[in-house]
Amino acid sequence: MDRKFLVKPAEGKLMGVSAGIADYFGIDVTLVRLAWVLGFFISAGTALLFYLITGLVADSAR
Repeated sequence: MDRKFLVKPAEGKLMGVSAGIADYFGIDVTLVRLAWVLGFFISAGTALLFYLITGLVADSAR
């Protein structure tokens, strides 16, 4: 069974969340990072909380 994880720490800048999401959906990692930044400003920082939770939960599932 080939499982894809939503984190790729070796390819990522912080926790590898953006790299993992980009790989999972087959899109450019830069677009995912820009979406996180845009989400951070639109959500008044809540996106950062989701980023950290995603990184911690996905990393513990590995």
